[in-house]
Amino acid sequence: MVRLVFTSAFVLVTGVKPNQGVRGRWAVWQTARVRVYIGSDHAGFELKNHLVKWLTDKGHDVTDIGPAVYDAQDDYPPFCIETARRVVADEGSLGLVLGGSGNGEQIAANKVPGARAALTWSVETAKLARQHNNALLAGIGARMHTVEEAEQIVEAFLTTEFEGGRHQRRIDLLSDFEKTGQPPALPGN
Repeated sequence: MVRLVFTSAFVLVTGVKPNQGVRGRWAVWQTARVRVYIGSDHAGFELKNHLVKWLTDKGHDVTDIGPAVYDAQDDYPPFCIETARRVVADEGSLGLVLGGSGNGEQIAANKVPGARAALTWSVETAKLARQHNNALLAGIGARMHTVEEAEQIVEAFLTTEFEGGRHQRRIDLLSDFEKTGQPPALPGN
């Protein structure tokens, strides 16, 4: 009874749900619902549609920026820029930009001030993007990964927290440059 009350109170206060996982009797806590914006081009279209359903089924609040229909001639910048704009405007949300490699998509998203998009090609790079860079968007290459690999990358990205500390100082340097156009001073000068 005490455990049930504690668990219920914890879920109510934090929005985090317990899940019995690979650690046996130890509870594995999963993050609560995340607001996720997702956009792609034709190369990422099928993976985008899969991830929209997969994330929605997991309880996340997903906004599909598009495209709504497959067009082999579409261009990624409009979808990726709009995805990044939405993420930056919606504090606490995260985004996914998908294409063939994720490279151009990540570059396009980074044209939006404050976006901090990272190319995530593995679970480790997805975690590091969040831990060290407080990345708000993950660029993922649909032609580079299986659906299962992409799911693992997305899961890692959405569930990893920013560490802060020295990493915040570095983000502040980038943010100041973005706002002022003045590069940070070189150390030792």
